[in-house]
Amino acid sequence: MMSPRRSYRSKVRILVDMMRTIKGEGEHGAGPTKILYGANLSYDRLTQYLEELVEKELISETEVDAESRVYHLTTKGNDFLQEFTKVERFSEAFGIEI
Repeated sequence: MMSPRRSYRSKVRILVDMMRTIKGEGEHGAGPTKILYGANLSYDRLTQYLEELVEKELISETEVDAESRVYHLTTKGNDFLQEFTKVERFSEAFGIEI
């Protein structure tokens, strides 16, 4: 008997989920816990991907105090999300899941 096919998210899909969570918080930005739950990630993966998004200048990190940080979408990150959404809609029109 075959088990049902399990669907895994690509790295790009995970990064997009993180960025959409941050964008959804508006000008106040999103803290790590909000992003962790919004993108359904483990803490280790969250920190790895946050570093990558900051390095690529898709998000910016602001230190609120010694123990807390807030993340905001940069202009470059917002542009990326807009273009990704176009690709997503285009692929869905042809029945292709990305």
